[in-house]
This record gives sequence, structure tokens and C-alpha cells, in this order.
Amino acid sequence: MTDTDRLRILIADDVDLVAEAFQALLDTEPTFEVVGRVSRGDEVAAAVERLSPDVAVLDVDMPGMSGIEAAAGVSGCKVLLLTALEGPGHMHKALAAGANGYILKSTTGSRLVEAIRTVASGGTAIDPELAAEALRSGPCPLTDREIDILRLVGQGRSTEAIAGELYLSRGTVRNYLSNAMVKLDAESRAEAFAKAERRGWL
Repeated sequence: MTDTDRLRILIADDVDLVAEAFQALLDTEPTFEVVGRVSRGDEVAAAVERLSPDVAVLDVDMPGMSGIEAAAGVSGCKVLLLTALEGPGHMHKALAAGANGYILKSTTGSRLVEAIRTVASGGTAIDPELAAEALRSGPCPLTDREIDILRLVGQGRSTEAIAGELYLSRGTVRNYLSNAMVKLDAESRAEAFAKAERRGWL
């Protein structure tokens, strides 16, 4: 087998130990070649253009730009996203951004290798646990305005501050929050925010 037969892989992860572990694992595969590593999401597009990988393996949570945002700006190679975020909403965002695969960082080494081969051959690799959770959760029940308000709740904004920022009355904000709490079966606005964030809907 020649070097040209190998799958060229770019790794993007801001934790050096994790990136090194991924590279060590992939280097054991005779048909893989790790051609580069970057540690920021906003470095991915330039690295893809410079190194011409077949597959870019991106962490979702990186400085500069998230892996999902980086995936949207990549062309010319397949993208496999790795995440510690289990909410199915994140998976939907990743696929909408053009990612070819989305798997949990807690996956096994053999499953990671299989996922890389799958996306390189034109398939889609989805973590089975995430796929099952997406089926159970269904689509996001929140309206765009409810999402906007819950995001501001997560930033610690008061009802009055949210009303001022979104040009709404305080009563209207309270109504949106009440509706969101009912939809999420939450007893408080903080719990509503936590549930929506965990499911990847914010």
C-alpha cells in the first residue's frame, strides 16, 4: 500500500492530551495518516485548505469557533465531529452545518476508526446513543422567542433586563417563560434553561 492509498486525517482539539491520544490511536491504523493538528475552531478552514485531508475530525467545543461552526466553513473534505455534549439538538445542528458524522468522545477506539472510514466512503456516522435519544426527544418544542429568552436566562438576566433587551413587556416575557417551563416540564426558569441546554436546543 502506498502513501496515496492512505486516508489523510486532520485533528482539531484544544486539549493537547486528547489530540495526542487520538493521533496515537489513528497512527496505529496502516491506512490512516494524520497530516496535521489544530487547537482552535477558527484554524480549521485554513488547515483543510493547506493540508487537503480526506477527513477532518473536529471537537465540538473549541476556542475561536465551535466545531459545528467550523464544519459549516469546510469544503473539500468529510467532517466527523466528536463531542461530550449528549443532547440530540447538538447533533441536528451539526448535520445541518454539513457534518458527515457526530459521535461521543466516550466512544471506543474501534468505533472511532469505523466512523472515520464510514464518512470517508461517503456514509454518515451517528453515535447510536445519540440517535436513540433524538428519537425519544423528538423535535425542539420551543419557539424562537422562547429560545432567545432562555438564552438570556442562562446569562443571568432578570425578567426586566430581558424585556428591555428584546423590546417586550415584562408580562410578555413572563408568559414566554411560563410556556417554556410547561413544555420542558420545569419548575423554574433556571431548570427550563438547564433542560433546554442539555438537549441542545439553545
